[in-house]
Amino acid sequence: QVQLVESGGGLVQAGGSLRLSCAASGRTFSSYAMGWFRQAPGKEREFVAAINRSGGSTYYADSVKGRFTIARDNAKNTVYLQMNSLKPEDTAVYACAATRIFPTMKLREYDYWGQGTQVTVSS
Repeated sequence: QVQLVESGGGLVQAGGSLRLSCAASGRTFSSYAMGWFRQAPGKEREFVAAINRSGGSTYYADSVKGRFTIARDNAKNTVYLQMNSLKPEDTAVYACAATRIFPTMKLREYDYWGQGTQVTVSS
């Protein structure tokens, strides 16, 4: 059982950068693979990035590959999403999630979710 809380969202101009953080409670944080998802108004939640338990393997949606970087610090129970070269289409609520399963893009395979943080990119 883990609790997840995102932070770091805000308003940024196109081409700018933001770093999101996801703080997790519980001593079993390192037992979970972690993912980031986003949901724009009127759209379904979509996969953004995932990272394995140790942080040695990462996975990205094609739409963010080369621009976003996911990382984790198990000593701090925190997962990060560094977002560079932001585009207006990146505007969404970003949520982190935890799964006992191998890193996956499938929303249904994640067990725990944060409430999300708003990212708005202006043109």
